[in-house]
Amino acid sequence: MSALKKTALTVTAAALLPALAIAPAWADTHDDKGGKKQPNPPASMSTVGGALLGKAGTQVSLGPGVPVLPKDLSGRSWIVADAESGDVLASHNAHWRLPPASTLKMLFADTVLPRLPQTQVHLVTEPELAKVGEGSSLVGVKENQTYSVHDLWLGVFLRSGNDAVHVLSEMNGGVPKTVQDMQAHAEELQALDTHVVSPDGYDADGQVSSAYDLTLIARSGMQKKDFREYCSTASAKFPGEKVPGKQRGYFEIQNTNRLLTGDYGISPYKGIAGVKNGNTTHAGATFTGVAERNGKVLLVTVMNPDSGESHAVYKEAGRLLDWGFAAAGKVKPVGELVAPASATPPVSKGNEPAKNGAPAKTATKKKSSGGIGTALGITGGVLVVLAAAVYLVNRRWPLRHR
Repeated sequence: MSALKKTALTVTAAALLPALAIAPAWADTHDDKGGKKQPNPPASMSTVGGALLGKAGTQVSLGPGVPVLPKDLSGRSWIVADAESGDVLASHNAHWRLPPASTLKMLFADTVLPRLPQTQVHLVTEPELAKVGEGSSLVGVKENQTYSVHDLWLGVFLRSGNDAVHVLSEMNGGVPKTVQDMQAHAEELQALDTHVVSPDGYDADGQVSSAYDLTLIARSGMQKKDFREYCSTASAKFPGEKVPGKQRGYFEIQNTNRLLTGDYGISPYKGIAGVKNGNTTHAGATFTGVAERNGKVLLVTVMNPDSGESHAVYKEAGRLLDWGFAAAGKVKPVGELVAPASATPPVSKGNEPAKNGAPAKTATKKKSSGGIGTALGITGGVLVVLAAAVYLVNRRWPLRHR
Protein backbone atom coordinates (compact mmCIF):
# COMPACT_ATOMS: atom_id res chain seq x y z
CA MET A 1 0.00 0.00 0.00
CA SER A 2 1.37 3.42 -0.92
CA ALA A 3 2.24 5.98 1.72
CA LEU A 4 -0.43 8.29 0.30
CA LYS A 5 -3.14 5.65 0.71
CA LYS A 6 -1.98 4.85 4.25
CA THR A 7 -2.15 8.52 5.15
CA ALA A 8 -5.65 8.83 3.67
CA LEU A 9 -6.88 5.81 5.62
CA THR A 10 -5.38 7.14 8.84
CA VAL A 11 -7.06 10.53 8.40
CA THR A 12 -10.39 8.88 7.59
CA ALA A 13 -10.21 6.66 10.67
CA ALA A 14 -9.36 9.62 12.89
CA ALA A 15 -12.30 11.56 11.50
CA LEU A 16 -14.67 8.68 12.22
CA LEU A 17 -13.63 8.14 15.84
CA PRO A 18 -15.62 11.05 17.34
CA ALA A 19 -18.76 9.93 15.51
CA LEU A 20 -18.32 6.38 16.75
CA ALA A 21 -17.80 7.65 20.28
CA ILE A 22 -21.21 9.31 20.40
CA ALA A 23 -23.24 6.83 18.37
CA PRO A 24 -25.59 4.36 20.02
CA ALA A 25 -23.36 1.44 20.89
CA TRP A 26 -24.13 -2.16 20.04
CA ALA A 27 -22.12 -5.06 18.76
CA ASP A 28 -24.29 -7.38 16.67
CA THR A 29 -27.93 -8.45 16.69
CA HIS A 30 -30.19 -11.15 18.07
CA ASP A 31 -33.76 -12.28 17.42
CA ASP A 32 -36.42 -11.21 19.90
CA LYS A 33 -39.49 -13.30 20.71
CA GLY A 34 -41.19 -12.01 17.59
CA GLY A 35 -38.28 -12.93 15.34
CA LYS A 36 -37.18 -9.33 14.83
CA LYS A 37 -33.51 -8.44 14.76
CA GLN A 38 -32.46 -6.50 17.86
CA PRO A 39 -29.05 -4.96 18.61
CA ASN A 40 -26.84 -6.43 21.30
CA PRO A 41 -25.15 -4.22 23.92
CA PRO A 42 -21.42 -3.57 23.64
CA ALA A 43 -19.23 -6.02 25.53
CA SER A 44 -17.57 -3.17 27.42
CA MET A 45 -19.19 0.00 28.72
CA SER A 46 -18.45 2.81 31.16
CA THR A 47 -17.65 1.79 34.72
CA VAL A 48 -18.77 5.04 36.34
CA GLY A 49 -20.53 3.94 39.51
CA GLY A 50 -18.87 0.55 39.68
CA ALA A 51 -17.16 -2.13 37.59
CA LEU A 52 -20.26 -4.36 37.43
CA LEU A 53 -22.24 -1.55 35.80
CA GLY A 54 -19.86 -1.67 32.85
CA LYS A 55 -20.71 -5.27 32.07
CA ALA A 56 -23.35 -6.38 29.59
CA GLY A 57 -26.41 -8.19 30.87
CA THR A 58 -28.21 -8.21 34.20
CA GLN A 59 -26.26 -7.34 37.33
CA VAL A 60 -27.79 -8.31 40.66
CA SER A 61 -26.48 -9.93 43.82
CA LEU A 62 -29.14 -12.37 44.96
CA GLY A 63 -28.71 -13.76 48.46
CA PRO A 64 -30.80 -15.21 51.28
CA GLY A 65 -34.13 -13.46 51.55
CA VAL A 66 -33.67 -11.49 48.32
CA PRO A 67 -36.57 -11.91 45.89
CA VAL A 68 -35.74 -12.92 42.33
CA LEU A 69 -36.09 -10.33 39.61
CA PRO A 70 -39.31 -10.20 37.61
CA LYS A 71 -39.30 -12.49 34.58
CA ASP A 72 -41.16 -10.16 32.22
CA LEU A 73 -38.40 -7.63 31.56
CA SER A 74 -37.50 -6.80 27.97
CA GLY A 75 -35.97 -3.31 28.26
CA ARG A 76 -32.67 -2.99 26.43
CA SER A 77 -31.40 -1.15 29.46
CA TRP A 78 -32.77 -0.59 32.98
CA ILE A 79 -31.71 0.28 36.48
CA VAL A 80 -33.19 0.31 40.00
CA ALA A 81 -31.50 2.54 42.57
CA ASP A 82 -32.03 3.77 46.10
CA ALA A 83 -32.53 7.53 45.83
CA GLU A 84 -31.43 8.02 49.44
CA SER A 85 -28.12 6.18 49.51
CA GLY A 86 -27.40 6.11 45.78
CA ASP A 87 -27.02 2.32 45.87
CA VAL A 88 -27.78 0.59 42.59
CA LEU A 89 -29.84 -2.45 43.59
CA ALA A 90 -29.89 -4.07 40.16
CA SER A 91 -29.25 -3.13 36.56
CA HIS A 92 -29.27 -4.38 32.99
CA ASN A 93 -26.85 -2.84 30.49
CA ALA A 94 -26.83 0.25 32.71
CA HIS A 95 -24.34 2.21 30.59
CA TRP A 96 -25.63 1.25 27.14
CA ARG A 97 -25.77 4.49 25.15
CA LEU A 98 -29.21 4.66 23.56
CA PRO A 99 -31.52 7.38 22.20
CA PRO A 100 -33.31 8.86 25.24
CA ALA A 101 -36.42 10.45 23.65
CA SER A 102 -38.17 12.94 25.93
CA THR A 103 -36.58 11.64 29.10
CA LEU A 104 -33.77 14.00 28.01
CA LYS A 105 -36.13 16.83 28.97
CA MET A 106 -35.16 16.05 32.58
CA LEU A 107 -31.65 17.30 31.77
CA PHE A 108 -33.13 20.30 29.96
CA ALA A 109 -35.21 21.20 33.00
CA ASP A 110 -32.44 20.54 35.51
CA THR A 111 -30.18 22.86 33.49
CA VAL A 112 -32.52 25.71 32.50
CA LEU A 113 -35.24 25.79 35.15
CA PRO A 114 -33.16 27.64 37.81
CA ARG A 115 -32.27 30.40 35.32
CA LEU A 116 -35.75 31.70 34.48
CA PRO A 117 -38.15 33.17 37.08
CA GLN A 118 -41.56 31.47 37.09
CA THR A 119 -43.38 34.79 36.80
CA GLN A 120 -41.45 36.02 33.74
CA VAL A 121 -43.79 36.54 30.78
CA HIS A 122 -42.67 36.04 27.19
CA LEU A 123 -44.20 36.95 23.81
CA VAL A 124 -43.66 34.00 21.46
CA THR A 125 -42.42 34.76 17.94
CA GLU A 126 -42.65 32.68 14.78
CA PRO A 127 -38.89 31.91 14.54
CA GLU A 128 -38.95 30.38 18.05
CA LEU A 129 -41.31 27.66 16.83
CA ALA A 130 -39.88 27.25 13.33
CA LYS A 131 -37.43 24.45 14.14
CA VAL A 132 -39.69 22.23 16.23
CA GLY A 133 -39.33 18.73 14.78
CA GLU A 134 -42.05 17.39 12.52
CA GLY A 135 -44.37 15.07 14.41
CA SER A 136 -43.21 16.42 17.77
CA SER A 137 -45.37 16.28 20.86
CA LEU A 138 -46.83 19.74 21.41
CA VAL A 139 -48.65 21.50 24.21
CA GLY A 140 -50.16 24.15 21.92
CA VAL A 141 -47.90 27.21 22.19
CA LYS A 142 -48.91 29.82 19.59
CA GLU A 143 -46.92 32.66 18.04
CA ASN A 144 -47.82 36.23 19.00
CA GLN A 145 -49.22 34.98 22.32
CA THR A 146 -47.78 35.57 25.77
CA TYR A 147 -46.97 32.82 28.27
CA SER A 148 -45.40 32.80 31.70
CA VAL A 149 -42.36 30.64 32.36
CA HIS A 150 -44.59 28.67 34.74
CA ASP A 151 -47.04 27.95 31.90
CA LEU A 152 -44.24 26.78 29.63
CA TRP A 153 -42.75 24.41 32.21
CA LEU A 154 -46.17 22.84 32.73
CA GLY A 155 -46.21 22.28 28.96
CA VAL A 156 -42.78 20.63 29.09
CA PHE A 157 -43.49 18.27 31.98
CA LEU A 158 -47.14 17.39 31.42
CA ARG A 159 -47.45 17.28 27.64
CA SER A 160 -43.76 16.86 26.78
CA GLY A 161 -44.24 19.89 24.54
CA ASN A 162 -41.30 20.44 22.21
CA ASP A 163 -42.83 23.81 21.33
CA ALA A 164 -42.48 24.88 24.96
CA VAL A 165 -38.91 23.55 25.06
CA HIS A 166 -37.89 25.62 22.05
CA VAL A 167 -39.40 28.81 23.48
CA LEU A 168 -37.65 28.31 26.83
CA SER A 169 -34.42 27.53 24.97
CA GLU A 170 -34.67 30.86 23.13
CA MET A 171 -35.25 32.58 26.46
CA ASN A 172 -32.06 30.91 27.68
CA GLY A 173 -30.05 32.39 24.81
CA GLY A 174 -30.97 30.07 21.95
CA VAL A 175 -31.01 26.36 21.15
CA PRO A 176 -27.24 26.03 20.45
CA LYS A 177 -26.38 27.68 23.78
CA THR A 178 -28.93 25.54 25.61
CA VAL A 179 -27.45 22.38 24.09
CA GLN A 180 -24.01 23.54 25.27
CA ASP A 181 -25.35 24.28 28.74
CA MET A 182 -27.03 20.88 28.96
CA GLN A 183 -23.87 19.07 27.86
CA ALA A 184 -21.80 20.92 30.43
CA HIS A 185 -24.33 20.10 33.16
CA ALA A 186 -24.36 16.42 32.16
CA GLU A 187 -20.58 16.33 32.50
CA GLU A 188 -20.78 18.03 35.89
CA LEU A 189 -23.23 15.34 37.04
CA GLN A 190 -20.85 12.70 35.62
CA ALA A 191 -23.56 11.59 33.22
CA LEU A 192 -20.80 10.82 30.76
CA ASP A 193 -22.82 8.53 28.47
CA THR A 194 -24.97 11.51 27.48
CA HIS A 195 -24.45 13.46 24.27
CA VAL A 196 -26.94 16.28 23.64
CA VAL A 197 -27.91 17.36 20.13
CA SER A 198 -31.45 18.69 20.65
CA PRO A 199 -32.80 20.02 23.97
CA ASP A 200 -36.19 18.32 23.56
CA GLY A 201 -34.94 14.75 23.08
CA TYR A 202 -36.24 14.59 19.51
CA ASP A 203 -34.43 11.93 17.47
CA ALA A 204 -31.12 13.32 16.22
CA ASP A 205 -27.91 11.72 14.98
CA GLY A 206 -25.56 11.08 17.88
CA GLN A 207 -28.05 11.99 20.62
CA VAL A 208 -27.68 9.34 23.32
CA SER A 209 -27.91 8.76 27.04
CA SER A 210 -28.14 5.68 29.28
CA ALA A 211 -30.33 4.30 32.03
CA TYR A 212 -27.55 5.15 34.50
CA ASP A 213 -27.27 8.75 33.29
CA LEU A 214 -31.02 9.37 33.19
CA THR A 215 -31.25 8.14 36.78
CA LEU A 216 -28.43 10.47 37.84
CA ILE A 217 -30.16 13.36 36.09
CA ALA A 218 -33.52 12.60 37.70
CA ARG A 219 -31.87 12.45 41.12
CA SER A 220 -30.34 15.88 40.53
CA GLY A 221 -33.60 17.35 39.27
CA MET A 222 -35.51 16.12 42.30
CA GLN A 223 -33.35 18.36 44.48
CA LYS A 224 -35.20 21.36 43.00
CA LYS A 225 -38.57 22.35 44.43
CA ASP A 226 -40.00 23.56 41.10
CA PHE A 227 -38.80 20.43 39.30
CA ARG A 228 -40.52 18.25 41.92
CA GLU A 229 -43.73 20.25 41.64
CA TYR A 230 -43.92 20.08 37.86
CA CYS A 231 -43.06 16.40 37.49
CA SER A 232 -45.64 15.39 40.12
CA THR A 233 -48.48 17.50 38.66
CA ALA A 234 -51.20 15.29 37.18
CA SER A 235 -53.22 18.00 35.38
CA ALA A 236 -53.21 21.77 34.93
CA LYS A 237 -54.74 24.64 32.99
CA PHE A 238 -52.83 25.95 29.96
CA PRO A 239 -53.52 29.32 28.28
CA GLY A 240 -55.46 29.18 25.04
CA GLU A 241 -55.17 31.59 22.12
CA LYS A 242 -56.35 35.08 22.98
CA VAL A 243 -59.08 36.40 20.71
CA PRO A 244 -59.36 40.22 20.41
CA GLY A 245 -62.23 41.55 22.46
CA LYS A 246 -62.60 38.38 24.50
CA GLN A 247 -61.11 37.17 27.75
CA ARG A 248 -58.37 34.63 27.24
CA GLY A 249 -59.47 31.08 27.92
CA TYR A 250 -57.63 28.00 29.18
CA PHE A 251 -57.70 24.32 28.37
CA GLU A 252 -56.78 21.37 30.53
CA ILE A 253 -53.62 19.36 30.00
CA GLN A 254 -52.82 16.02 31.61
CA ASN A 255 -49.50 14.46 32.45
CA THR A 256 -48.55 11.73 29.97
CA ASN A 257 -46.74 9.76 32.71
CA ARG A 258 -49.20 6.87 33.02
CA LEU A 259 -47.79 5.64 36.33
CA LEU A 260 -48.77 9.04 37.72
CA THR A 261 -52.17 9.54 36.11
CA GLY A 262 -53.27 6.06 35.04
CA ASP A 263 -55.27 5.51 31.81
CA TYR A 264 -54.91 3.12 28.85
CA GLY A 265 -55.20 0.16 31.17
CA ILE A 266 -52.40 1.37 33.46
CA SER A 267 -53.21 2.02 37.11
CA PRO A 268 -51.43 4.84 38.98
CA TYR A 269 -48.48 3.39 40.86
CA LYS A 270 -48.75 3.64 44.63
CA GLY A 271 -46.29 6.24 45.91
CA ILE A 272 -45.27 7.57 42.47
CA ALA A 273 -43.94 11.13 42.43
CA GLY A 274 -42.75 11.69 38.81
CA VAL A 275 -40.50 11.87 36.76
CA LYS A 276 -40.62 11.72 32.89
CA ASN A 277 -41.57 9.49 29.99
CA GLY A 278 -40.62 9.56 26.33
CA ASN A 279 -41.28 7.83 23.02
CA THR A 280 -39.79 8.28 19.54
CA THR A 281 -39.20 6.10 16.50
CA HIS A 282 -35.53 5.41 17.25
CA ALA A 283 -35.68 5.46 21.05
CA GLY A 284 -38.81 3.42 21.47
CA ALA A 285 -40.45 3.98 24.85
CA THR A 286 -38.33 5.34 27.71
CA PHE A 287 -39.24 6.16 31.30
CA THR A 288 -37.66 7.33 34.53
CA GLY A 289 -39.75 7.30 37.69
CA VAL A 290 -39.38 7.91 41.42
CA ALA A 291 -41.63 6.38 44.07
CA GLU A 292 -41.81 6.16 47.88
CA ARG A 293 -43.11 3.40 50.12
CA ASN A 294 -42.65 2.95 53.84
CA GLY A 295 -39.89 5.56 54.02
CA LYS A 296 -37.90 4.04 51.14
CA VAL A 297 -37.48 6.02 47.90
CA LEU A 298 -36.47 4.33 44.67
CA LEU A 299 -35.52 5.56 41.21
CA VAL A 300 -36.10 3.38 38.16
CA THR A 301 -35.27 3.85 34.49
CA VAL A 302 -36.36 1.59 31.63
CA MET A 303 -35.26 2.11 28.02
CA ASN A 304 -36.85 0.58 24.93
CA PRO A 305 -38.65 -2.61 26.01
CA ASP A 306 -39.42 -4.88 23.04
CA SER A 307 -41.79 -7.47 24.51
CA GLY A 308 -44.72 -6.25 22.43
CA GLU A 309 -46.75 -5.86 25.62
CA SER A 310 -49.02 -2.81 25.58
CA HIS A 311 -47.39 0.11 27.44
CA ALA A 312 -44.56 -2.21 28.43
CA VAL A 313 -42.30 0.61 29.64
CA TYR A 314 -44.70 1.44 32.49
CA LYS A 315 -45.48 -2.16 33.36
CA GLU A 316 -41.80 -3.12 33.48
CA ALA A 317 -40.97 -0.02 35.52
CA GLY A 318 -43.72 -0.96 37.97
CA ARG A 319 -42.42 -4.52 38.27
CA LEU A 320 -38.91 -3.26 38.94
CA LEU A 321 -40.17 -0.84 41.58
CA ASP A 322 -42.12 -3.64 43.25
CA TRP A 323 -38.98 -5.78 43.27
CA GLY A 324 -36.86 -2.89 44.55
CA PHE A 325 -39.14 -2.21 47.51
CA ALA A 326 -39.18 -5.91 48.37
CA ALA A 327 -35.40 -6.25 47.98
CA ALA A 328 -34.31 -2.97 49.62
CA GLY A 329 -32.21 -3.59 52.70
CA LYS A 330 -31.66 -7.23 51.71
CA VAL A 331 -29.85 -7.09 48.38
CA LYS A 332 -26.17 -6.22 48.08
CA PRO A 333 -25.67 -3.18 45.78
CA VAL A 334 -23.98 -3.73 42.42
CA GLY A 335 -22.87 -0.10 42.11
CA GLU A 336 -23.72 3.45 43.10
CA LEU A 337 -25.03 6.73 41.73
CA VAL A 338 -21.97 8.96 41.87
CA ALA A 339 -21.78 12.50 43.18
CA PRO A 340 -21.30 15.46 40.80
CA ALA A 341 -17.74 16.19 39.77
CA SER A 342 -17.61 19.39 41.83
CA ALA A 343 -18.77 17.50 44.93
CA THR A 344 -15.96 14.94 44.75
CA PRO A 345 -13.35 15.81 47.39
CA PRO A 346 -9.67 15.90 46.53
CA VAL A 347 -7.78 12.66 47.03
CA SER A 348 -6.16 12.42 50.44
CA LYS A 349 -5.06 9.72 52.84
CA GLY A 350 -7.98 7.49 53.71
CA ASN A 351 -9.98 8.73 50.73
CA GLU A 352 -8.49 6.86 47.81
CA PRO A 353 -10.22 6.74 44.41
CA ALA A 354 -12.25 3.63 43.74
CA LYS A 355 -10.47 1.09 41.58
CA ASN A 356 -13.51 0.65 39.38
CA GLY A 357 -13.21 4.10 37.86
CA ALA A 358 -15.89 5.71 40.02
CA PRO A 359 -15.14 8.67 42.28
CA ALA A 360 -14.26 7.78 45.85
CA LYS A 361 -17.14 7.40 48.27
CA THR A 362 -17.56 10.31 50.61
CA ALA A 363 -19.17 10.79 53.97
CA THR A 364 -22.92 10.49 54.33
CA LYS A 365 -25.27 11.86 56.89
CA LYS A 366 -28.46 10.09 57.90
CA LYS A 367 -31.80 11.69 58.67
CA SER A 368 -34.97 10.10 59.93
CA SER A 369 -37.77 9.47 57.49
CA GLY A 370 -40.67 10.39 59.74
CA GLY A 371 -43.72 12.21 58.46
CA ILE A 372 -44.07 10.14 55.29
CA GLY A 373 -47.51 9.05 54.14
CA THR A 374 -50.28 11.14 52.71
CA ALA A 375 -47.94 14.12 52.49
CA LEU A 376 -45.69 12.02 50.24
CA GLY A 377 -42.34 13.28 51.40
CA ILE A 378 -39.46 11.63 49.63
CA THR A 379 -35.83 11.30 50.60
CA GLY A 380 -32.91 11.77 48.31
CA GLY A 381 -29.36 12.82 47.59
CA VAL A 382 -28.73 16.53 47.91
CA LEU A 383 -26.06 17.79 45.60
CA VAL A 384 -24.29 20.30 47.80
CA VAL A 385 -20.65 20.93 48.52
CA LEU A 386 -19.81 21.99 52.05
CA ALA A 387 -16.63 23.78 53.08
CA ALA A 388 -14.98 20.41 53.59
CA ALA A 389 -16.20 19.28 50.13
CA VAL A 390 -18.34 16.54 51.66
CA TYR A 391 -21.18 15.20 49.53
CA LEU A 392 -24.31 14.77 51.66
CA VAL A 393 -27.12 12.38 50.89
CA ASN A 394 -30.43 11.61 52.56
CA ARG A 395 -32.00 15.07 52.68
CA ARG A 396 -35.79 15.27 52.45
CA TRP A 397 -37.44 16.10 49.12
CA PRO A 398 -40.84 17.33 50.34
CA LEU A 399 -43.62 17.24 47.77
CA ARG A 400 -46.86 19.10 48.09
CA HIS A 401 -50.11 17.20 48.67
CA ARG A 402 -51.55 15.78 45.47
